[in-house]
Amino acid sequence: MDVSVTMWATTIGVLIALIVADFFIGGRKPHEVSVKEAGIWTAVWIALAALFGGFLWWHSGGQPAGEFFAGYITEKSLSVDNLFVFILIMGKFAVPRIYQQRVLMFGVIIALVLRAVFIAGGAALVTQFSWVFFLFGAFLIWTTWKLIKEARADERDEEFEESRLLKSITRRFPATEDYRGTKLLVLENGRRLITPMLIVMLAIGTTDVLFALDSIPAIFGLTQDPYIVFTANAFALMGLRQLYFLIGGLLKKLVHLSYGLSVILGFIGVKLVLHATHEAGANVPEIGIPLSLGFIVVVLAVTTVTSLRASKKAAEAEAEREPQKLDA
Repeated sequence: MDVSVTMWATTIGVLIALIVADFFIGGRKPHEVSVKEAGIWTAVWIALAALFGGFLWWHSGGQPAGEFFAGYITEKSLSVDNLFVFILIMGKFAVPRIYQQRVLMFGVIIALVLRAVFIAGGAALVTQFSWVFFLFGAFLIWTTWKLIKEARADERDEEFEESRLLKSITRRFPATEDYRGTKLLVLENGRRLITPMLIVMLAIGTTDVLFALDSIPAIFGLTQDPYIVFTANAFALMGLRQLYFLIGGLLKKLVHLSYGLSVILGFIGVKLVLHATHEAGANVPEIGIPLSLGFIVVVLAVTTVTSLRASKKAAEAEAEREPQKLDA
């Protein structure tokens, strides 16, 4: 896809304008986000992503639009799993509910900027060295095995551990013991102190980058166009704050999500290996975007249905055991 400097600048400008509008309309005043508000804004961000995909279809045809939708759905589904970690971070830092949306907003902006750096580096690699697809594919297949192993063992961290970066920041910069509204820095007794608000924003943003180690190679398996990679990531991340409040309580019911994501990553890993082999001159079939998009949608639909059924059965079994506990 031929993207001019003007189109890049316009796209980034529009994205910044959307973020600013989101802040002034829904995020400027600290408040508890209701399910209704989160649902409306989630629908708005999904509609904006759909409109952008339609624009790509009009501007450059079905192939770029299909790549965008496949990348967007993949990044969105992977980001849902990130929300579980975000919940742990919020609990670790005891973030008041009225400040949680502010934390997520700026945490996501930090994540988007850092991901842009990752995407630029990944685009430079795949442009110069086609053998990088072998590495990306192998990494995703290894990640698939790791996710399945963790899911079968029911391994999921119940506590958030600070990264070396956060530990270094808290050691070097004195911080207040409590939140000071939405302030990031305060001046007390002639000393400038950081607040927990700044620390938790950095925690959200930098933790998301760890998830990008999986998602960036995954989307490069669907498209090698850096413009589509960036915009798919941007739209997936920008609606993440509202999604957190909308489905936060449902995350524990998505018990098969790890299996679904591992299948998707494994599929894209195989796709990358086939693409790299084809680029090396071998006569092997390649997996097209229509098949990729359809496969991703079907896997997510099946995973959601089986998860809700399993959660319902578990709840019914627990309800049956409750009277027995009372009798005992």
